[in-house]
Amino acid sequence: MLTGLSIRNVVLIEALDLEFGAGLTALTGETGAGKSIILDALGMATGARSDRALVRAGADKAQCIAGFTLSNSVARLLKENDIDVDPNEDVTLRRSLTKDGRSKAFINDQAVGVKLLSQVGSLLLEVHGQHDGKGLLDPTTHIHLLDVFGSHQNLLEKCASAYKERKETQAQVDALVALQSKASEDRDFLEHAIGELDRLAPKVGEDAQLAEERKFLQGAEGALTELTAAQDALGEDGAFEARLSSALSGIDRLRAKFGEGQSNAANALEVAAQALERAMLETQEAREAVSLAAQSFNFEPGKLDETEKRLFALRAAARKYDCDIDSLIEARSKFAGELAAIDNADFDLSNAKEAAIKAKTKYDKAAFALSKARENSAKKLDKVVMYELPPLKMERAQFLTHIERTSETALGIDKVRFKVSTNPGTAVGPLDKIASGGEMARFALAIKVALAGKNDAVMVFDEVDQGVGGAVADAVGKRLSRLSNSAQVFVVTHSPQVAAAADHQYRIEKSSTGSTTTTHVSLVADDAREEEIARMLAGEKITQEARAAARQLMAS
Repeated sequence: MLTGLSIRNVVLIEALDLEFGAGLTALTGETGAGKSIILDALGMATGARSDRALVRAGADKAQCIAGFTLSNSVARLLKENDIDVDPNEDVTLRRSLTKDGRSKAFINDQAVGVKLLSQVGSLLLEVHGQHDGKGLLDPTTHIHLLDVFGSHQNLLEKCASAYKERKETQAQVDALVALQSKASEDRDFLEHAIGELDRLAPKVGEDAQLAEERKFLQGAEGALTELTAAQDALGEDGAFEARLSSALSGIDRLRAKFGEGQSNAANALEVAAQALERAMLETQEAREAVSLAAQSFNFEPGKLDETEKRLFALRAAARKYDCDIDSLIEARSKFAGELAAIDNADFDLSNAKEAAIKAKTKYDKAAFALSKARENSAKKLDKVVMYELPPLKMERAQFLTHIERTSETALGIDKVRFKVSTNPGTAVGPLDKIASGGEMARFALAIKVALAGKNDAVMVFDEVDQGVGGAVADAVGKRLSRLSNSAQVFVVTHSPQVAAAADHQYRIEKSSTGSTTTTHVSLVADDAREEEIARMLAGEKITQEARAAARQLMAS
């Protein structure tokens, strides 16, 4: 249900806020007062194509906000698109349009694309008549209307499920056929790659280890030269220690000669002797330490070349197979899997073809069952619609639901199009090409009466009473009222009979002040409504007879 509509700066409307109730609502007013602006604004809010001509002169932008009761189908669509919804609150559609043509769309204050806004809008609102941008003017909707009429939901679900399975199994067949067509070339590559990686036998973390070892080996030769020089300086033959020992012997002879008293000379000789003893010991320790260090830099000849060769081979393989060195093991596993798939392709293809044949059979069965149901439902729909046409002053019109075979889709193998003839002797043609705006609205009304209770979208009928009056207009009003028992219905009308059948009525008026023209909308109720219907009956001069006729219409 449309609960409210807020309009800002759309054509002749500066600011308008409306609230709506359930049932049938009539929009009345003189021709040119701006009833079409209301529909344009409603279309703008629900994602219809809108251009900058809608922006009111002097304003920077136009904005329309429409609030709808949340339906299950809309809730599912919003959830699929990550739009927050509260099942206990209305869904709010908002759209703004600047004077330079830029458009912004929002659902529940969350920015969305106009495409999604339009998808949601099409589930919430149907407009029939001269402003019909989708509905019956869009032939792709006809199959949906027929399926709703025939209650084909279960058959549709089976068909869609079978179609998905058919597409998936056929895709598997196509993939395996493609795999086979390039299997010979791929096999040679995969076998070569697997053999190369097996011979290389890479290990995780090996490249970092080799790089570190290479860096060490590159510096080791210079380090060994320095250590050898240090060993030479310390003397490998003990000559250095011999000289220290000779010096110590001389000091000891002096100590013996001069004694070990407390004189300064004796103390100095003692210190010198201790220093020479330490030097002898530390020299030996230094020689051993340098020798040990030299041993740590001692490596096999050709070790650097061997290390570099291994490291460069790993890096070359990584470049060749477009991965890092640590991923070469995974690459080998991947190649092995692809080779196994090629080896098993014949067996897999045979199984896939068998599955595809079964899926095709399943789809054909579901699609033909759905097609048969549509054929039966089409005959019933034609009969119901034809029954509704004479009271709508279309007794000479014909309505035919045309079904023809088309390519396979999730909706089956049928293309459905409503065809009509509006005058005797004229050929039957597509509804969207043959019917005028008023005729379109009346055909839509007849179809919607046939579908009563099977659709929760808000329906708008524009000029459904065009070119009719009296008993025919009364029949239109009664059918709209009956239709509004199961869905909210709006009608734009000049007919007092149709307006009188409504539960709510809004009068649309246009006024001018200086060079500014503005459209206003007001709720008409109680005595004022009787006066408005009397005006519609009598024109400018409202008589008592017109008022009495208005009361009678409202009471009937």
